[in-house]
Amino acid sequence: MISTNQFKNGMTIVVDEVLYTIVEFQHVKPGKGGAFVRTKLKNLKTGGVVDKTFRAGEKFDQAMVERRPMQFLYRDGSTIHLMDTQNYEQIELDVSLAGDAMQYIKDNMIVQMMTIDGEPTGVEAPNFVELGVAQADPGLKGDSATSGTKPATLETGAVIQVPLFINPGDTLKVDTRTGTYIERV
Repeated sequence: MISTNQFKNGMTIVVDEVLYTIVEFQHVKPGKGGAFVRTKLKNLKTGGVVDKTFRAGEKFDQAMVERRPMQFLYRDGSTIHLMDTQNYEQIELDVSLAGDAMQYIKDNMIVQMMTIDGEPTGVEAPNFVELGVAQADPGLKGDSATSGTKPATLETGAVIQVPLFINPGDTLKVDTRTGTYIERV
């Protein structure tokens, strides 16, 4: 059992018999009333992110999640093929286990496969990836001086908001946890 004051990003807990990974958390001590913890939790089965608030000191079961580095080989319809980087064993998993991370994973990328009691529960992309821009509206002279954004389609099919000066063919560093543009590489 762990308390809310022991929360760390990436920790896996059991809430109402559902496995969640802590995406982010914040301890809040209002001037009036008791302290509480505001969290963003990612459901390991569905990949959805929910906001939950807990009282300070509330206790939860911690799930022991083993993370193994795997090489993403390719996607074949509704299955993905991974290879263990240590013993070269290949594994087929349902694409739903990767969830939103699939839009940032490209062939031959090293990903983390999460298992609980030997059963695969999910696939995580690296926190930061470098992806090429496949399609974006052209930038105009002087656009870099403004703070506007435009949608850009990456080589993996993901659509993110980027600054106006980004053009097709540019390589971008993207934060896969939030799906945001970090910098042009």
